[in-house]
Amino acid sequence: MTEGKQTVRLKMKVGNIDFEIECNVEEIREVVDNVLAAVNERGINSNIANTERSNIAIPGRGETCKSIILRLWKEGWFDSGRSLSDVHGEMGRRGFHYDRTAVAHALVDLVREGVLTRIGRPRRYQYLQKHPPPTNVG
Repeated sequence: MTEGKQTVRLKMKVGNIDFEIECNVEEIREVVDNVLAAVNERGINSNIANTERSNIAIPGRGETCKSIILRLWKEGWFDSGRSLSDVHGEMGRRGFHYDRTAVAHALVDLVREGVLTRIGRPRRYQYLQKHPPPTNVG
């Protein structure tokens, strides 16, 4: 480099690609613009975006109301009688906010399948496990 001109060493990262640039102070803007233009021109930017997106964990399909109630059953939560209100509240506490009617329908389905049993009168049913959950819960 010529005498009297300051040189600068610049490290830049675009996505997963690192660049090291050494140039005169007056040329920084032009050199950085050229690097970014070259990255865009070669389509590296879009590839970077795709690789970054592929590393993001996308949550799978949401859990159904019935599957959450089955999880409660597997944990032994239904070993004592639980009301619709109890089940709805526990699901909400765990972060699953389903409509009460959806919870009621899922409970009725599980009663029909023989997983749960219900005792009491209509609108006051208590839901209990009909048989214990498997011991090898995983």
